[in-house]
Amino acid sequence: MTAETETENVLTVRTPLHKLLGAKTGKALAGTLNLHTANDLLHHFPRRYDQRGEHTDIRSLQVGDQVTIMGRILRTTVRRFKARNGDLVESIIADGSGAQITLTFFNQKWRAADLEPGRWGLFAGKVTEFNRVRQLNGPEYILLDADGSDDVEQFAGALIPVYPAAAKIPTWQIAKCVRIVLDMVPLTEDPMPSQIRVARKLIDLPSALREIHRPASRESLALARRRLVWDEAFAVQLTLVRRKRRAAQWPARPRPPRDGGLLEAFDDRLPFTLTEGQSAVGAEISADLSAAHPMHRLLQGEVGAGKTLVALRAMLQVVDAGGQAALLAPTEVLATQHHRTIAKMLGEFGRAGELGGHPDGTRIALVTGSLGAVAKRRALAEVASGEAGLIVGTHALLYEGVDFADLGLIVVDEQHRFGVEQRDALRAKAEQPPHVLVMTATPIPRTVAMTVFGDLEVSTLAQLPSGRSPIASHVVPVAEKPAFLERAWRRVVEEVEKGHQAYIVCPRIGDAEADEDVPPSDTDSDKRAPIAVNEIAPLLAEGPLKGLRIGVLHGRLPADEKDSIMRAFAAREIDVLVATTVIEVGVDVPNATMMMILDADRFGVSQLHQLRGRVGRGSAPGLCLLVSEAPEETPARARLDAVASTTDGFRLAELDLEQRREGDVLGSAQSGHRSHLKLLSLLKDTEVIGEARTQAEELLADDPELTRYPLLAEAIDTLVDDTRAEYLEKG
Repeated sequence: MTAETETENVLTVRTPLHKLLGAKTGKALAGTLNLHTANDLLHHFPRRYDQRGEHTDIRSLQVGDQVTIMGRILRTTVRRFKARNGDLVESIIADGSGAQITLTFFNQKWRAADLEPGRWGLFAGKVTEFNRVRQLNGPEYILLDADGSDDVEQFAGALIPVYPAAAKIPTWQIAKCVRIVLDMVPLTEDPMPSQIRVARKLIDLPSALREIHRPASRESLALARRRLVWDEAFAVQLTLVRRKRRAAQWPARPRPPRDGGLLEAFDDRLPFTLTEGQSAVGAEISADLSAAHPMHRLLQGEVGAGKTLVALRAMLQVVDAGGQAALLAPTEVLATQHHRTIAKMLGEFGRAGELGGHPDGTRIALVTGSLGAVAKRRALAEVASGEAGLIVGTHALLYEGVDFADLGLIVVDEQHRFGVEQRDALRAKAEQPPHVLVMTATPIPRTVAMTVFGDLEVSTLAQLPSGRSPIASHVVPVAEKPAFLERAWRRVVEEVEKGHQAYIVCPRIGDAEADEDVPPSDTDSDKRAPIAVNEIAPLLAEGPLKGLRIGVLHGRLPADEKDSIMRAFAAREIDVLVATTVIEVGVDVPNATMMMILDADRFGVSQLHQLRGRVGRGSAPGLCLLVSEAPEETPARARLDAVASTTDGFRLAELDLEQRREGDVLGSAQSGHRSHLKLLSLLKDTEVIGEARTQAEELLADDPELTRYPLLAEAIDTLVDDTRAEYLEKG
């Protein structure tokens, strides 16, 4: 045997699963769960652990859930089922608390002999409902105390792992695969520097992996989880700190402020005084722009805190220094609104070369996908020549053919709407790395900021400008009190009679092709399609809002029509705007004082907060009504009640984090790649994340490229893959 052949036959955590488990199983794990190597499988951790006799919470199951239940068979019956002309086997199982659910099998009479009363088993399937009885229809199952069963051995311990599974590969098959891999592959490597492991009193990695899958006790499981949570937090923070250190070495053209420049002239004509927060954050950004390395800063703040003003002042500083600044907005409505707002704020200083324009001013170009040919050529020429110092646009700015004379600053508004590749494409249009300012109107909890935006400097605007009015929010519980809805419509009419305007927000456009991304409801009672703009607007015009001037706005309208509608609404030519979430951010109509959000349970906490921020922007108080059929004591209703109870965006952000899947928060959906961050909780592991940050900074200060820790560098690449790291870097 040659040395090469001998090496190939050595089994390690990098060995492909098909070599360990066979081609069929390896293909199934790769295709359904994206698990390819032994290491992938060993980092596919159980989502929970069951124990015979324990309460597995059947009562909490929701229709539509894909579940695995541990239960004891109470009784099994066989009866003729005329509707399907066959036999129906029904088994009732109960968890440790006595809660019950029914198992049903059609034309599988032999199951009756298998499902004997008294036996325990794991049952996996989708929760359905028939005649108000919850069921698992044709579930996969394994009986845990079947004499002589080959599969029972894996469940011999007190704690039975339940894995994230797929229909083709139930949890007990995954457990069997894990057992085989643990038996075959020697686990010897531990990439964690020994001094860190000893200082933090962490068990070694091989022990942690064995105990997480086959725990001997609750205590050993806790030690395993503690080690693996640290690994994930440390990997993320090492990635962020390393990339932040590298970015700090990139060259950038300094853009210092200029005496007597545009920024100074703009500040002199402001009709109000900057808040303390705006002044302080502006100074931070100004210092960053003056440096020879690119700014990489996150600007977060409450709805209406003045982030756009702060960003515009930064853009003017760059223009004063001879560069260009581009503001990237997620929608044409928002881009057009930004363009109009900036042009109004700058006045003559934004019309250089025009009649009445200031000779020392600049031009503002708008670049969107729906621009006409003539307007597009003119805008692109102004951008390429440098005549336009300020450029506002949508993703159209990213296209080939959009060239900048000297791109010095990129401002990304509502960063979560853009993918990594899109932001990177705009960056590539600069000769040297440009300064980057990322804005979000969704306040970010500290742990999210540290974990997702950990390589960005963070500036926070918490202080609202004077003159902003309070917003009252109330839930309209249609199912329990239908008369409240009639009162809500009358309230809209009353608001218009006072000379104000209102928004009616719907989750759907009303066009099947356009409604592919409608958020699902989490209420069992919601059997109908969500309310649609195109369907309800005519009903309102002929019904409760008859006589009012009603406009319709959604993302599928042509750009010029959207712009025309928004102009008409801003000019008070429309009383009520029936819209989708296209008005979620950036739309500023101070005379709009009321908003009704229909099927409000279809929206997330942060989105509701964003929408609500469109009213109360003038001197009159705002009112937001959250209309929903969600019953009391459901998660959807609790979410709405929470939004109605506070306008504190930071508290709502914490609530949003509690209710969302943290994988979404961490951006795995955007990266499109496998992520091994399975155990780290942004809510529960705040302290660990902070300690990991400090430890990462200390380690990299001593060894910036981890040359002394090659196994650690490799482990980071496994836990946080390249695309994942790019996402974390760019925020």
